[in-house]
Amino acid sequence: MLGNTFGRLFRVTACGESYGDALLVIVDGVPAGMSLCDADIQFDLDRRRPGQTPLDSPRMETDQVKVVSGLLEGVTTGAPVGMIIYNVDRHDIHVQQYRDVKDQIRPGHAEYTYMVKYGTHADWCGAGRASGRETCMRVAAGALAKKILATEGIKVIGYTKSCMGIEATNIPAFDLIETEARKNHIICPDQVAAKKMIDRVMEIKDEGETAGGTIELIARGVPAGLGEPVFDKLNACIAHALMSIGAIKGLEFGAGFGVANMKGSECNDFPYLDENGKVKFRTNNSGGFLGGISNGDDLVMRLAVKPTPTVSVAQPTIDMEKMQETTLGAITRRDPTLLSRIIPVAESMLAMTIVDHLMMWRGYDSLQKFENKWK
Repeated sequence: MLGNTFGRLFRVTACGESYGDALLVIVDGVPAGMSLCDADIQFDLDRRRPGQTPLDSPRMETDQVKVVSGLLEGVTTGAPVGMIIYNVDRHDIHVQQYRDVKDQIRPGHAEYTYMVKYGTHADWCGAGRASGRETCMRVAAGALAKKILATEGIKVIGYTKSCMGIEATNIPAFDLIETEARKNHIICPDQVAAKKMIDRVMEIKDEGETAGGTIELIARGVPAGLGEPVFDKLNACIAHALMSIGAIKGLEFGAGFGVANMKGSECNDFPYLDENGKVKFRTNNSGGFLGGISNGDDLVMRLAVKPTPTVSVAQPTIDMEKMQETTLGAITRRDPTLLSRIIPVAESMLAMTIVDHLMMWRGYDSLQKFENKWK
């Protein structure tokens, strides 16, 4: 299996399966001299942890992280930072539930493509590396990336924007979004919309079904100049990062698909000089990017999150051992909606990408020997 490493200078390599012994991650490129402990990582892992609300999978994992390398007396040494999380809720009854249907394609899951690539050796227990369980280590690495970004005055936040057609419209100022969003289980800063979303998800849960929606990510404090103009545009690399999350099926930046109904002058973000003589923009239809390079404005994006593919209603499928059509009604554990738990995962992938590009830009720029009054 290839493709388990992300990034160039800030490099994240993860391994581990849904029902394996443990999940591990190695983060290369962590600066030396930074204080770090398990608790710094644990906060975001607790946000992602299942079994905490009626909107989560009932799987009762503790997701307790241990930093096992790259530290000396609580300070990073510049060596790779290694972290481990042990799987604890993987009992025989749960394994047997997967074994009973291991030859059947679960609609919306990766069984068929895994069988094509890996044959009879494909991991059928809890979807293996295709399971959302692997995102634990994305969040662990992302928490480390966020800690680095904080030293640069950069903050990444996410929240639920919509669920099953119910839209959050009363969004507070940036500094209040996190506080307001964490007042409810679906992580939405619009309390009226949040209640409607939760009620709708619970109705859908009672039907044996699951619910989709959208989340919005904002990164504030990102300096202008990150990203390369052609193949490695910052927004292109962010798209790579976010679309690597299994449940993400769509992505838009700034005005997104709304630009299809705009005139050029309506879409363009007009620059102006603020009271300090700095270049600012009156709107942010671009989402914080020009020519694939950050322009100093907020990076803004929205992600379409699919409903959890595991549902209890009978669905047509194929038994790949018998090569016969059949039906499947899953009884395994699942999230009624992925929205709340996927937010820290998406934040983490965005944070890792920004750190990686920040390191590349700072390194390249250090060799440019000319004055630039616009920085």
